[in-house]
Amino acid sequence: MSKKGAGGRSKGDKAEVLAALQAANEDLRAKLTETQIELQQEKSKVGRVEREKNQELRQVREHEQHRSAVLLTELRTKLHEEKMKELQALREALLRQHEAELLRVIRTKDSENQRLQALLHAVRDGGPDRARTVLLSEAKEEAKKGFEVEKVKMQQEISELKGAKRQVEEALTLVIRADKIKAAEIRSVYHLHQEEISRIKKECEREIRRLMEEIKFKDRAVFVLERELGVQAGHAQRLQLQKEALDEQLSQVKETDRHPGSPRRELPHASGAGDASDHSGSPEQQLDEKDARRFQLKIAELSAIIRKLEDRNALLSEERNELLKRVREAESQYKPLLDKNKRLTRKNEDLSHSLRRMENKLKFVTQENIEMRQRAGIIRRPSSLNDLDQSQDEREVDFLKLQIVEQQHLIDELSKTLETAGYVKSVLERDKLLRYRKQRKKMAKLPKPVVVETFFGYDEEASLESDGSSISHQTDRTDRTPCSPDDDLEEVTPHGTAGQACLAAPGPPAHTPLPASRHCAGSPAEWSRALPPSQGGSLSHPAAGGHQHPGCRVRTMAGGPQLSPWPRRLTRAASSAIRPRGQGLSPGGSRARAWLTQRLRAPLQGMAKEETELRFRQLTMEYQALQRAYALLQEQVGGTLDAEREVKTREQLQVDVQRAQARIEDLQKALAEQGQDMKWIEEKQALFRRNQELVEKIKQMETEEARLKHDVQDAKDQNELLEFRILELEERERKSPAITFHHTPFVDGKSPLQAYCEAEGVTDILVSELMKKLDLLGDNANLTNEEQVVVIQARTVLTLAEKWLQQIEETESALQRKMVDLESEKELFSKQKGYLDEELDYRKQCLDQAHKRILELEAMLYDALQQEAGAKVAELLSEEEREKLGVAVEQWKRQVMSELRERDAQILRERMELLQLAQQRIKELEERIEAQKRQIKELEEKFLFLFLFFSLAFILWS
Repeated sequence: MSKKGAGGRSKGDKAEVLAALQAANEDLRAKLTETQIELQQEKSKVGRVEREKNQELRQVREHEQHRSAVLLTELRTKLHEEKMKELQALREALLRQHEAELLRVIRTKDSENQRLQALLHAVRDGGPDRARTVLLSEAKEEAKKGFEVEKVKMQQEISELKGAKRQVEEALTLVIRADKIKAAEIRSVYHLHQEEISRIKKECEREIRRLMEEIKFKDRAVFVLERELGVQAGHAQRLQLQKEALDEQLSQVKETDRHPGSPRRELPHASGAGDASDHSGSPEQQLDEKDARRFQLKIAELSAIIRKLEDRNALLSEERNELLKRVREAESQYKPLLDKNKRLTRKNEDLSHSLRRMENKLKFVTQENIEMRQRAGIIRRPSSLNDLDQSQDEREVDFLKLQIVEQQHLIDELSKTLETAGYVKSVLERDKLLRYRKQRKKMAKLPKPVVVETFFGYDEEASLESDGSSISHQTDRTDRTPCSPDDDLEEVTPHGTAGQACLAAPGPPAHTPLPASRHCAGSPAEWSRALPPSQGGSLSHPAAGGHQHPGCRVRTMAGGPQLSPWPRRLTRAASSAIRPRGQGLSPGGSRARAWLTQRLRAPLQGMAKEETELRFRQLTMEYQALQRAYALLQEQVGGTLDAEREVKTREQLQVDVQRAQARIEDLQKALAEQGQDMKWIEEKQALFRRNQELVEKIKQMETEEARLKHDVQDAKDQNELLEFRILELEERERKSPAITFHHTPFVDGKSPLQAYCEAEGVTDILVSELMKKLDLLGDNANLTNEEQVVVIQARTVLTLAEKWLQQIEETESALQRKMVDLESEKELFSKQKGYLDEELDYRKQCLDQAHKRILELEAMLYDALQQEAGAKVAELLSEEEREKLGVAVEQWKRQVMSELRERDAQILRERMELLQLAQQRIKELEERIEAQKRQIKELEEKFLFLFLFFSLAFILWS
């Protein structure tokens, strides 16, 4: 009875221990499941927070991009307005300069025409026949001088233009150099920031990789602990089975004890029981002692296992707490790194935007500099001969030829007119005696002459204050022709004085006096206008009504006009009157001097000295008048370039007027055609409303797309949670205590362990035979308890290894299926992405077409509003309404352009995000595949190690 009580107590204790062990295992599984669920929830929360942060960052980035685009647009508009203002100011300045130059040219031409007309009248009225050669030679010399002057002027203008061009090029080089320096600085700063960002990215990736490795290591440790827990549960199940077998054996032994006459049945083989056939004659006490010792050993083993499990459970809980702490610390450490990475990413984007903006600005400035350089090469003064093309040069040559022909005709006419000047000789021969007598009578009555300043220099005059007909004039030294009489007659004597006069003689009718000019200040015309007829200042011929040559000094007396006496210096003046300053006269001047000398020789032989001097003075005056006429003619000859420029300007203005008239007619026709009705305005308004509706629909579709994306993301998260939950349930079902170790055999009837051995090349080991031998060794009673326990553990480990191999095979097949599913999902995602890209391109094309149509209608509206002769539009719209409509159109245009730019930027960002998500998804799938491959390889290596270890142990044991 005591034995039965002890057996019952031992059974009760074992049952309690097993129940406690199962409860502890269940608690551990429940805690582990809860821990895994919490970890998954934390992961989902972290993912959701990351998505929210990414969305916020995306919104901030979009806002910054929009703001930068608006600023860039404003800067471009401002720069364009400033450029247009500068161009308008330059155009106005050039127009003012051109108008001033035209006015100056017109004034110059008028004065030259007046001088030329006066010169023609003066030359027709007098001049010797033999002065033609002198006039031609002097004309050639003056033409050369005028050409040289014009050449110098053109060279100065060319040098000025070259200097201005050089200054503009220097300024351009300075601007380009400054832009290059600024671009280099920006590029260096950008490279530095890129290096810093790459370094920080590497550090973040390194830290993330380390944290992920730690998490993987902890997951692996948790998996190992779970596996060990399952092994221990299986071992406990095995012990329970052994206990049941022992109880059955004890009951059989007791039954045999009750019926001693009955033959002893052979006990069935069970793990942990001895061989009954070998000990058939042992007494009952020895059997009970053996059973008691065996039970005590097993109870001690079970208690030790329970203590180990409790210690391991405590360690696992501590490790779990430590892992949770480490996860929190890693999250706290990762958060500032993530914030720093976001800040640096934002800063990098700002720098990239600024770099692109500076590059665009540099391109714009470079293009503007090139345009200004081209414009500087095009815009030049109209007077420059370098600006004329080949056709203009040909026209200029033709025009100059015509001018030369006209001037040749003019010279011929002047020469014919000068031939009529031979009347001077007859006048002198006819009136010489009369003048000589009157002069001799008057010389006795004149006082000592007084030196006065006349038109031709200093002269001697008697009783100048009392004589109203005497004339004195201050010569103008400021502006003269090269051969003016002032320069010639001032050097007649060493003292710079000369007396000049002309005799009144009958001749041709009076001629028109010469006009005053800046080249001939104090001209004879001024003298003729300065002398009123009341004072005896009429400078005319006596035979023609009192005309007299300018420059003569006349005193009115009772006996008629008397000439004042001249001193002896006239004799000296005869030899030097025609000698100008500088290098002397040209060949024409020498011929004139020879002609004058020849004219003087004949009268000197048979006439008095005073009469000869008087004739010489008259000839000198005629020569000086011819010089002045030649100077005026030379000015006319030298002014061909101004006339040509005037003609070209007039032609250009006529062409511009014709072009403007044609443009006005075209615009009037277009306005008349477009202004028939207001249908195009209604069409534009309808298109505008349609565009607004499309924009609203696009916005609604975008919001719907964002909502659907959010729903899809939530569904994916829920799907992941459900998959994780299913995996947990499957794992829990697989590792539950009620699990049976009867695995399904392979198709060919081989166990996974046998197949793996054959795959590794070990064909001499049969796993089934090895398991039978282990069973026999476990049932062998000759072995000690420790040896039997080791054999039983070895068989259990082999069974678990076979089960593990089967699970590995199933996991591998599941992973392969999962890889196929992932590939199909990847292809589906690529197809969806292509469809979205096509749809996006189609929508963008529709928007572009609508924008083009809007721009066309806007151009039509602008052209119609710009016309001034639109009858119906003018009736329908007033000026204020036109201005309001123009302002509204401009505002609407800016709004549409900004919306289009925002839409393009948003579409581009969405496509980039989709592409990044696809790349990230592909990368994650590849990483998961690689991780699964590595896990499979590790499992294979571990199994191979265990198999070799137990094979070696079995060989050594046998």
